[in-house]
Amino acid sequence: MKKIKIAQIGTSGNSHGSAIFKNLTEQSDIFEIVGYCLPENERKLFPKRAAYFDGYREMTVEEILNDPEIEAVTVETEEIYLTKYALMVAKAGKHLHMEKPGSPDLAAFEELIKTVKEKNIAFSMGYMYRFNPVFIESVERIRRGELGEIFSVEAHMDCFYADHKREWLSTFPGGMMYFLGCHIIDLIYGILGEPEEVIPLNCSTGIHGVEATDFGMVAYKYKNGVSFAKTAAVERGGYMRRQLVICGEKATIELKPLEVEDGELRYTVYSESDADLIWREEWKTARTESYNRYSAMMQNFARAVRGEKNPYTPDYELGLYKLLLKSCGKEV
Repeated sequence: MKKIKIAQIGTSGNSHGSAIFKNLTEQSDIFEIVGYCLPENERKLFPKRAAYFDGYREMTVEEILNDPEIEAVTVETEEIYLTKYALMVAKAGKHLHMEKPGSPDLAAFEELIKTVKEKNIAFSMGYMYRFNPVFIESVERIRRGELGEIFSVEAHMDCFYADHKREWLSTFPGGMMYFLGCHIIDLIYGILGEPEEVIPLNCSTGIHGVEATDFGMVAYKYKNGVSFAKTAAVERGGYMRRQLVICGEKATIELKPLEVEDGELRYTVYSESDADLIWREEWKTARTESYNRYSAMMQNFARAVRGEKNPYTPDYELGLYKLLLKSCGKEV
């Protein structure tokens, strides 16, 4: 099968640009990397991340946009620049994968989605957990009715950051909810859709004098229950408490931890119970094989470039983005 000629715009200090580029190199049977560029002074700002691009052709943004051989572009800049460069790529008519969640400008993101649809280009975003193998299987089971009616989804996205990174969270509305809470909002929205009411409860812990919003929580009211997303940047052991709980009338599924590092790979631990007797039955627990958290994401993008339907449509991404802004306390 013909390889997809691709280039990358940008990397960043706090997201996954270098990992995405590395994944493209590892999937050389699918992608042919034409080159990359590091705008916004990124080579100076993130020298360790820039080293991942060594050995490949460095280009300008204009060279990437104007090269007719380049079919697709990954946009992995800092969050505040994501929509700016993604929109350039979309207007150039090239297939687009961009880091989540986009810049905090609704009008610009709406223009991006409009352009993607008008140009009829493939579009995907870097929400890694939507490609978690247990999440995918759980959604399929929900659609088959095996869990019955879903009345609640609960999700945690926690970690422990140094003070300087917590200060950096003030870059975004809602702070931690915008930066990492978006991942678990995606999971809730993917299962339950748009809530009837959004109740944001984001705040600053004030630990070590940091005033940024480093603790995020939001409740979603649906016709048959309440779901919530919680994210914290100050939680000791938080990485191993990242979790998703899906509560259905016939069974409950828990993914915890959502990911455990296994070298450069990850695996997920998951449990399930359909017991109706309190205290008497332990949950059935298992773990997945180890996997690359980005491989399925980029393979999904490749399929979309080749004309297959992406289950995450531009309209879905816009709906998710608006829900994220509401979850951060912004009026939409």
